[in-house]
Amino acid sequence: MRLLLALLRAWFSGLILLWFAQTPAWAASPEVVIAVFAYQGERAAISDWSPVLSYLQKALPDYQFHLANYDAEGLRTAIAEHRVDLVITNPGYYVVMESEFGLSRIATLDEPKTSPSHAIASAVLVRADRQDLHEFSDLSGKTLAAVAPEAFGGYLLVARELLVRGINPESDLKEVRFLGLPMDHIIDAVRRGDVDAGVVRACLLEQMVGSGQIEPLEFRVLAKRTEPGFACGLSTPLYPNWPIAVTRQTDPLLAKAVARALLTMPDGENGVSWSVPADYQPVHDLYRELRIGPYASLRDMAPQVLIRRFWPWLLGLMALLLAWLVHTVRVEHLVQRRTAELQESLRARDLAEARMRVNQEQMEHVSRLSILGELSSNLAHEINQPLTTIGTYARSVLRRQAAGTLTPAAVDEACGEIANEAERAGGIVQRIRHFARKRAAVRETVDVSDMANEARRLIVGMLARPPDIRIENKAGASCLVLADGPQIEQVLLNLIKNAVDAGRDLPTERQRITVQIEVLDHRLVVRVIDQGEGLSEAEWPHLFEPFFTTKPDGLGLGLPICKTIIEAHGGRLWADLNADHIGTCFSFSLPCNELPA
Repeated sequence: MRLLLALLRAWFSGLILLWFAQTPAWAASPEVVIAVFAYQGERAAISDWSPVLSYLQKALPDYQFHLANYDAEGLRTAIAEHRVDLVITNPGYYVVMESEFGLSRIATLDEPKTSPSHAIASAVLVRADRQDLHEFSDLSGKTLAAVAPEAFGGYLLVARELLVRGINPESDLKEVRFLGLPMDHIIDAVRRGDVDAGVVRACLLEQMVGSGQIEPLEFRVLAKRTEPGFACGLSTPLYPNWPIAVTRQTDPLLAKAVARALLTMPDGENGVSWSVPADYQPVHDLYRELRIGPYASLRDMAPQVLIRRFWPWLLGLMALLLAWLVHTVRVEHLVQRRTAELQESLRARDLAEARMRVNQEQMEHVSRLSILGELSSNLAHEINQPLTTIGTYARSVLRRQAAGTLTPAAVDEACGEIANEAERAGGIVQRIRHFARKRAAVRETVDVSDMANEARRLIVGMLARPPDIRIENKAGASCLVLADGPQIEQVLLNLIKNAVDAGRDLPTERQRITVQIEVLDHRLVVRVIDQGEGLSEAEWPHLFEPFFTTKPDGLGLGLPICKTIIEAHGGRLWADLNADHIGTCFSFSLPCNELPA
């Protein structure tokens, strides 16, 4: 058994050694493709980036690194087809492909005499003898040479500066002529005068002057600005340097290893090294303002683009808005006119109501005077009685004084009787004046039983032979009403006066009048019951009509005015035959204002 196990171990070890012997060497060293944007050609790209390739190969010997040089379109295709692992490109293309393919930067190039976040700019060159060109605003109406519409340092940086100053390169310049690479073509076009100005990368002018390709005073930089620590002339702000980025498919372990290696890369002969990823927000801002790349959709939202695309709809919308405006103005005019008409109607109504109130008050006053007029003969007789008594006592005192029989007791008795009769006459006159005077209506909480007693006293005081008038108050003080007291008193006086007239020529027992007061369903009900002749069947329908009367000297206004007063107080006035069909019962109801808890 031990021998068998030993043989199996030997056989398994042999298989493992055989597998390693037959495995190719490159299987242990995966290939890593570094795609480079070769904007100056393949030879320049190899020269620029070979030191980085060599350093990575030494720092990470477990990988095989290869450079692949592409133009802009070739780089996009390679990334889309997943043929590259790392990408080195300018900040503009990086922002575009970050949005399109999800690239992630792991380091930013750090060159001598610049910082990673302030390294790239553009210069606008003009001939030194062009005294009409000094600022960006002078380019309006002129011809500008550039590399390509999407060239970051070769056009876009300058396009943004023009746009910031209110100059649209597409419409305000005479022409933007794209000459491609190398940038020597742009400098030659400016030298010949084919164009007024040309866009090149910053420091190119200084490099060509240093190499003797350009005379020192042949060109100058338009809108020249200076940046601390940056020796070259430039026309735009500085932007972040080139990044190295990984694709979505790159192995995270590889990305981490490359980033660690680049961040520890020592400065070589050319002084190139790498720093932590810079902030590329300024590049995003540039693309957003130009409405290109990741923000190209904003160009479609520009007002002029929307107008060109949707002008039929906008025209229809404007027509609708115009129609709505006309309709609104018309409606507003109608509203104002109707409002004016309504206000005029309200003023007319208020005036009519005021006149009606005045007329009603006058009618009520006439009604009260009519009652007093009907009782005037009795009133004169009633007032004459105390006056006669006063006169009798006065003459008696004079006679007794003349006869010498006047005693102090007799004088006291006579004076007392004279004072009593004078107060009696004065009370009658005061009640009549209070009842007859013209006044404005004032509503307050009143006790209707007090009003009934006052009306009874007034009637009794004005009649020589008043009938028996009884007040039966079954409500007590449980229900008070909100009313104008004199108006309610007028109603009671009118109803009692009508009851007196109904039984004037009848036997004494049929002249009795009963005033009943009770509470039913939170309403105060007052009944004035007589035993008179009553009304005929033909007279009942016209009972409350104005100017209808059964009295020879009546005006026919008492009951209509009483009905108006009661209804104005939220009540109701009606008339019924008595249960025994003898006499009439006039009733009115008023809402209770206060009820005990």
